[in-house]
Amino acid sequence: MADRKILCFSILFGVLFCVASLGKCNEQVPLMMWSSAGSPLLSQTPPAAGHIVSSSQLESYLKTALSNTPHNVLLFLQDKLSVDDFTMYGGVFGNKQDSAFSNLEAALRSSNPLLLPSVSRPAASAVTALLQEQLDTSPLYMDPETLAQLRLNASVAALLVFRLPYATSADMMSAKEVLIGNDEVIGQVLSIMNSQAVPYTAVYTALQPSRMIEEVPLALQSVGGRSLLQSRKSKGKAKGEEEGPYPPVEFQEKGSPCILMWAENLTVSFQREGKYQRHDLSPLTFGESAPVKLTGSSCTESASRLVLNYENVLGFRSFKVIFAMSQRLYKVSARRWFTLDEVILEYEGKKATFNASRSVYAPAEYSYRCESVRSDRYPQLTPKSSKDAANLWKVAFEDFQIQGFNVSGRRFSYASDCAGFFTAGIWMGLLTSLLMVLILTYGLHMIMQLRTMDRFDDPKGPAISVPQTD
Repeated sequence: MADRKILCFSILFGVLFCVASLGKCNEQVPLMMWSSAGSPLLSQTPPAAGHIVSSSQLESYLKTALSNTPHNVLLFLQDKLSVDDFTMYGGVFGNKQDSAFSNLEAALRSSNPLLLPSVSRPAASAVTALLQEQLDTSPLYMDPETLAQLRLNASVAALLVFRLPYATSADMMSAKEVLIGNDEVIGQVLSIMNSQAVPYTAVYTALQPSRMIEEVPLALQSVGGRSLLQSRKSKGKAKGEEEGPYPPVEFQEKGSPCILMWAENLTVSFQREGKYQRHDLSPLTFGESAPVKLTGSSCTESASRLVLNYENVLGFRSFKVIFAMSQRLYKVSARRWFTLDEVILEYEGKKATFNASRSVYAPAEYSYRCESVRSDRYPQLTPKSSKDAANLWKVAFEDFQIQGFNVSGRRFSYASDCAGFFTAGIWMGLLTSLLMVLILTYGLHMIMQLRTMDRFDDPKGPAISVPQTD
């Protein structure tokens, strides 16, 4: 019994250990496989920490496991599941009374299970088809009540699928409550199988992850340049719905791209009667169905101009956002640089011009990227003059990236980031350290100046006489 408890704890701790290796992949789910008492799984080498099991590898694992286990397979297929669910709701630190997987833990203790913490989403979605191919039988979708009325034959292969929900399918219940309910379903099914004395093999997995872990980098690096922002998720999606990243705005000249622009959020605000009215241009700019038009855009070796044409923005029938860029050779650095000279807003025959050349620049062969390009707080965009109409506008580009020259294919080149090396925090740390060093140096200097007395009083002899005059 003690060995089984240690085994179960080791398995669940292994799941937690793999959480640290999931930072760069957000499309993976765990998979657990075990068999009834007396039918241990064949010992298989587990994947290395952080390794994502592909469809072909999962097929190999299942084929090896089913070669020595009963062919009455119970597939507990949850809508969503991630290893984070075991971290948050499992009793992996000895808090068994708070565990949402008590029946699952009991089942794992009774067998030598197969644990795959990181299975790719396509492979997990195809687990039903893989088991169907291995068993050469069609799946039967069931619930515990139907299973109680069914009499299984141990000599005939059967694939019984039990669909389990997640929190998104029950808005009035928390994720932990739903997981506890799913665990009770697993317990009921296993209890029925044990009461009928039918050996079985059980699999617990999900169709997709319940938690998406965003990558820290803003783009995946690839040979030949910086790839598009593939790890970003678009905003404005419905509750519970996930969308893929949208591609950048791309202007082509003679059939090949020459300007690329991407932003997570494009926002303009116009002042009317002392109040700013805000409008988000992102849904109108990015995505396959975006209505933005690039009429008026152009690009040459020395100048590029990206024109975004909109309709009905903040009450203006026609509205344009223009990015004017230039490229030239600087003799001091002996290389070419490109600058975003101006960001221009044209509306109803009026023009608001923001100067950006002092802040937005990069080597000509690079793209420019900045977490925030704004005209209000810490502005990189400033009105051209105090009388310009730009003083009535606020412009904000979040997670902004642009390239107007030397575009190769549909990928941004390596990005020159706007963040300087010596940030405010670094300067504060350096100055604080310097101050502490100065204080320490002064203290050591004072200690070295101390002089000990060369004469001392002898309590048995005459007192030392110190003359008051020379």
